[in-house]
Amino acid sequence: MKTKKTNEMSVEELLKMQKTIQSTIKILILVAIILLLLIVLLFLMKDFFILILFPFMMASIMIIHSNSLKEIQHEIASRDLE
Repeated sequence: MKTKKTNEMSVEELLKMQKTIQSTIKILILVAIILLLLIVLLFLMKDFFILILFPFMMASIMIIHSNSLKEIQHEIASRDLE
């Protein structure tokens, strides 16, 4: 499915997208914390140091989502002013 640009979406679609992205970011943060703790425990038990890269790779996904969220919030704010 091809996503629309934010300026082509209705306010309802923007609010729905905003809510979805916010919940996705929260879930990714939770999973990253759990993974980091699990990796620390594995590192203490055995030598699994390479696994520490996974939470940082998830951080890049979170950054991309938060940039999209900022764009959506900006579009919603600009429509409320008009």
